[in-house]
Amino acid sequence: MSTQVDHLVIAATSLAEGVAWCESTLGINPGLGGEHPLMGTHNRLFKVASVDYPAAYFEIIAINSGASDARVNCTKRWFDLDDLDLQHTLASSGPRLIHFVANMTQAGQGADSLAQLKIDRGPLLEASRMTPSGLLAWKITVRNDGQRLFNGTLPTLIEWGAVHPSHNMAESGVSLQELAVWHPQSDLLRAAYKAIDLHGVGITQGAPNLVATLHTPKGTVQLHSQGI
Repeated sequence: MSTQVDHLVIAATSLAEGVAWCESTLGINPGLGGEHPLMGTHNRLFKVASVDYPAAYFEIIAINSGASDARVNCTKRWFDLDDLDLQHTLASSGPRLIHFVANMTQAGQGADSLAQLKIDRGPLLEASRMTPSGLLAWKITVRNDGQRLFNGTLPTLIEWGAVHPSHNMAESGVSLQELAVWHPQSDLLRAAYKAIDLHGVGITQGAPNLVATLHTPKGTVQLHSQGI
């Protein structure tokens, strides 16, 4: 297995709010994204690649209130977006770094490896959306309850098709310098990272937090999940 940080996930109550936050916090207007018919969400994206994270990008995501979705059996949206506590936090405190996604060549194998640690990362779903360059397709682990696990510090696993979205992204002026996590279950989290062969994310014992350090037009900016 070959695993690397794929993208950071910033949740917002609306894309308009996410764009305004991005402009004020990072100093850039995020690039275009698209809609996710499978989950009833939509996003804005921009590249944050660096030497240590060569294909990384940034996703601002929100529930698309004007769209239907294809979920069945009352399954929840990915990234805990249906969680009432998360929604309350976003409504009261604004957009927040909540999670990250790891890119694997064999995401199903990665989920199996986590299952051996009694960690249910969820089934591998097929998803896609249209882009100006054609269909973008991927496979992604999503639990039926939508949970991120470990306060968002255990990555969702993704396996891209022929095209990775960052290949068609222009330089944004923002780059990811470091990604680190704190969690009281650091030993189990470290074992989980080893099981999926994930590198480039430091783990420290402590209160739950996901911290991304970014170089931006506004200087160095740190984003914190603050345990949500």
